Amino acid sequence: MTIKNKFLENISDAPGEGLKKILGKEDSPFISFEFLDALEKSMCVGSLSGWQPKHLSVFNENKLSGFMPLYLKDNSQGEFVFDHQWSYALNRAGRNYYPKLISAIPFTPCETKKFICEGIVDEKHFINPTKDLMREENIESWHVLFPNPEIRNLLLSNDFIERSGYRFVWNNRNYSDFAHFLEIFTSRQRKNIKTERKKINSLNISFTVKDKENLEEEDWDIFYKFYKNTYSERMQAPYLNIEFFKLVHEHRSSLKPVLFFAEHDGEKIAGSLCFQGKDTLYGRHWGASKDIDSLHFECCYYQGIDYCIEKGIKFFDPGVQGEHKIRRGFEPKKSNSYHFLLRKDFREAINAFCLEETKSIDSYLTACDEYTPIKKEYRI
Repeated sequence: MTIKNKFLENISDAPGEGLKKILGKEDSPFISFEFLDALEKSMCVGSLSGWQPKHLSVFNENKLSGFMPLYLKDNSQGEFVFDHQWSYALNRAGRNYYPKLISAIPFTPCETKKFICEGIVDEKHFINPTKDLMREENIESWHVLFPNPEIRNLLLSNDFIERSGYRFVWNNRNYSDFAHFLEIFTSRQRKNIKTERKKINSLNISFTVKDKENLEEEDWDIFYKFYKNTYSERMQAPYLNIEFFKLVHEHRSSLKPVLFFAEHDGEKIAGSLCFQGKDTLYGRHWGASKDIDSLHFECCYYQGIDYCIEKGIKFFDPGVQGEHKIRRGFEPKKSNSYHFLLRKDFREAINAFCLEETKSIDSYLTACDEYTPIKKEYRI
């Protein structure tokens, strides 16, 4: 048995069919060759964006048997786990926080498997080579963001620090329709949601759903204008470009994008983008050309819930944070990230930080449970 490791500067440097084969077994569209390759081909990911690929591939007797997404980062943008305080602290100590290593899906705060392996190759084959790389190149930190929970014990036993976060997820309790879903709420909140939906209906705004069965290339041009507008309002450049979305369209059968368009007087005025996994609909991006009260809630949440009920999809994960999701049926869920710090002094400081932060997160989640309008008998 000969196990060899290789760090890849581009995902296309991996044996194509071998990588597609092992990644094709995963449930999420984001940890797929097509999605990661689209990010690189469109140059949304690369040296210019601060996401330099350094993917770890593991070979057993020259056969690709393991893969871990890995990036060398010189900033903290597009991660959704915020570590600016950590970088300031290390810089004040006269050391460099950047570059750092990230095992994550760029711009995608969705839980996915990060250590992909088959046969005799297992998760431990990813940890030591990456730590060796850190020592060789004097990289202070490695961050595993939004991993599957099964690797928690492995990471903790290898000196990773657990950091607590949270997200809000909608759970499908075998609802027959939206009215059935509303039964889980107190009467006051049922009325609030009905009022929000009536506002949109009273304006004669209708919705069109485009998925892998009926998506057309020009749909992406329309959606991109909305998406870009969201960033322009914040005076920021968008993370993704139109080339990326066109590549998603090419692979729509496997990536399963779903676009929800709002239309008024025959004109599309807003859109939200989701991706469908095995049992989860993932809400990712949205934008609008007009500022209309309650349109965001309808386009990003209620349309997705309707779609999940119709298709029998178990969960709807619309992205991290956002307390307003609680009032619309999304329930809090703890979400952890894991961090390896190369040197003992920094590791001890970050560990103390995370322990205190966890107390705050736990208190926040307790408050969420008290704030939720979902009746107690329906809470998970």
